[in-house]
Amino acid sequence: MVYYTDTINSPAPKASFAARVGRGLRSWFEAVAEARGRVAEFEALNARTDAQLAAMGLTRADIPRYVWRDMIHV
Repeated sequence: MVYYTDTINSPAPKASFAARVGRGLRSWFEAVAEARGRVAEFEALNARTDAQLAAMGLTRADIPRYVWRDMIHV
């Protein structure tokens, strides 16, 4: 007697509820940490004088675009 199991086309097992919740929480905490870093950078740049910003090639209006440059596609 031959037993055959086709595992090549079998769908991957669905992650448990706890695993999905854990991934969601980890993703949320990573997003919060990233946002905090961007806010800190924004505040640091905003605390600079206009002359210091000009030396960097920035104006006050450029600060948000500079801080979120990888997320804003204008």
